[in-house]
Amino acid sequence: MKKIRFWIKCARSISLPQSILPALLAISMGAMHDGFCWWLSLLALIGIMAAHLGMNLADDYFDYKGGVVEKMSALDGNSIRMRMEKCWYLVQGKATVVELRNAIIWFLAVASLCGLVIMYFRGWPILLLTLLGAFLGISYSGYPLRLSFHGYGELVIGMLFGPLLMIGMQYAACGTLDWNVCLIGVAVGLLVTNIVYTHSVIDRDNDAKAGKMTFARVLGSDKRILSASVCFALLPFIIVYVGVACGIFHYGYLFVSVLLPMAVFIIGSLRKSLSGEEEDINPKWWMGPMGDFESYRKAGIDWFLIRWLPARNLVTFFCLILLVVNIILVITGC
Repeated sequence: MKKIRFWIKCARSISLPQSILPALLAISMGAMHDGFCWWLSLLALIGIMAAHLGMNLADDYFDYKGGVVEKMSALDGNSIRMRMEKCWYLVQGKATVVELRNAIIWFLAVASLCGLVIMYFRGWPILLLTLLGAFLGISYSGYPLRLSFHGYGELVIGMLFGPLLMIGMQYAACGTLDWNVCLIGVAVGLLVTNIVYTHSVIDRDNDAKAGKMTFARVLGSDKRILSASVCFALLPFIIVYVGVACGIFHYGYLFVSVLLPMAVFIIGSLRKSLSGEEEDINPKWWMGPMGDFESYRKAGIDWFLIRWLPARNLVTFFCLILLVVNIILVITGC
């Protein structure tokens, strides 16, 4: 059990809400359909969590084998990526590469077992979705595509944790494909992309020095970088508004509008970062949970977290609001 906890920690379990919340949102939407199965939903959730942890470790494995860890040491002291201590358990000798590889196999084996059981009851579409997810997950940093090394890693993460995850979860839950889930999956995927994209914009100069290609660097000009930020942060709201106007979504979905100040702040903050303008680095109540910000200030990372934490909170509360609305709709039978 101690070893399991160790590898869960190494697999960056702190990032699990990034997959759990979209999965729960998809379950809540699937619960409105006939054929909904709670235990298959739970099994799919376990499989998604195991796959998430396994892919995080696989990313570490490929980065370590590819020499990314050594390149990070060349980053400036104010680089967030340098402070992340990637593969710390390997660098500190607490685990070997062989043990890491075995941990990856175990996590993915659990995910595969869950997928096989679900496929038995739901059919071959689950297999196709699982294979596509596995292909994109491995291709994020693994050969032959290594998409994150060509500047498309942020888009892959958005696809994995948005539409692909939610479509797969909803199909596992009720055995049907709901286009409403696809649309919300795209909205969630954009917001998930916004988290890692915000990071890449803030750390763009240091990434360039280390030779790390990100989507922000692919876009190049400040104008295109800011335009992408607008799309990632605001398009999810437009999807909801159009869906409600067309009668696709319940009007309760409009409650996500309370998050608009957070989205606008992220865009404006990145604009200031790109132009070199000074910014008031003081959390506001509408930014959501900001942790022990004074400790972040003392550590010299407040300039990063004042932007990154709202981006994380934006997708968290977006999912939670829609989840609560769906639960109410299921209970009331609306």
